[in-house]
Amino acid sequence: MVQQALALQSPPPVSPPDAGPPSLQIAGRPLRISLFSGNYNGVRDGANRALNRLVDYLLARGAQVRIYSPTTPKTSFPCVGDVVPVPSVAIPGRGEYRLALGLPRAIRRDLAAFAPDIVHLSAPDWLGRSAQRHARRSGIPVVASLHTRFETYLSYYGLAMLRGPMERYLDRFYDDCDHILAPTPPIAEEFAGRYGGDRISIWSRGVDRAAFHPDLRDESFRRSLGYMPQEVVPLFFGRLVLEKGLDIFMDAILRARAAGHPVRPLIVGEGPARDWLAQRLPNAYFLGHLEGRRLGRAVASADVLINPSITEAFGNVNLEAMASGLAIISADVPSASSLIDTGRTGLLVPPLSGEAYAAALLDLIADPARRRALGRAASLAANACRWEETLAQVVRGYDKCLQRDKTGTGRE
Repeated sequence: MVQQALALQSPPPVSPPDAGPPSLQIAGRPLRISLFSGNYNGVRDGANRALNRLVDYLLARGAQVRIYSPTTPKTSFPCVGDVVPVPSVAIPGRGEYRLALGLPRAIRRDLAAFAPDIVHLSAPDWLGRSAQRHARRSGIPVVASLHTRFETYLSYYGLAMLRGPMERYLDRFYDDCDHILAPTPPIAEEFAGRYGGDRISIWSRGVDRAAFHPDLRDESFRRSLGYMPQEVVPLFFGRLVLEKGLDIFMDAILRARAAGHPVRPLIVGEGPARDWLAQRLPNAYFLGHLEGRRLGRAVASADVLINPSITEAFGNVNLEAMASGLAIISADVPSASSLIDTGRTGLLVPPLSGEAYAAALLDLIADPARRRALGRAASLAANACRWEETLAQVVRGYDKCLQRDKTGTGRE
């Protein structure tokens, strides 16, 4: 039986130094959560970093968490928690991603032995769908969190004709969940219209202000890269893959140059499309994959983030650049519009218009005072995004799911 569904004590905004973490218990024992991921530690992207933070948060509060995920021979970062490798195959051309072929018998046995109270699905892939069906047969509540708008990927790889079938598949997947954690209010509203508002809650994201802050700007670092003090440095920050809108970024830079501004972008990130972009922007400065203080310094030392991606569900890159005090030019999509108050904390532009990005960049080059004002307002706005509070949102989502399961008002 569920003890008042879930005994949860959310930590106060500032805990006393000697206060231990609150507990997560059910029926007098630790809550058990099985987390299914398509790629828990193979790629250091925003989704995986958020999931690792969540697992760390849950474990610190006394929950038991077991992660089921494909694994790669070489992980991209040290992961948190117990990971059970699920048999998988590499995706052709994208070896860093692997696809699990369902839920093998050995994994089902392991799952039964762990006896989770909640199954948390972080990807609507074959593994997630198989785990969902298994959980429903076993009477285990299912929570899904949205991290990526996978339906938007297809056009970048010449597969736009498959968008309809994929959207229908995603609709079935989310409709079969007991609770859905949406990353932003616009997406929560969209999903509430499809699946019912009582099944939706928000899990947004936080930002580490020690890692991303305007004070990390380093003029000597800029000079070491060959940038002059008054030079406006556009930034691309993220995985170098086509679905991040690299073609739009390139188009915007080339248009700005054609208008007489020889901008030299700073590229922070790594990925299979690096050579593709380097061939088209030969004088861009590529820093590759960075972490920790080196990453924060690089981001803060740019001036304008250009983010044309339409595939994110939240947009960690926007938030981290905002926290760093940059002016933001972003695609006007739900992941960005929930963060950016256009004209005050950044600029939202038509998603697929290189001309619009270039025009916004040229305006900010011509108006340094406005550029700096946008960056200051963005950094202040980022203060509201705290990991402690956003991770507590997940536990409240678990609580709602368990309450419905206890009263028998969950999914049939």
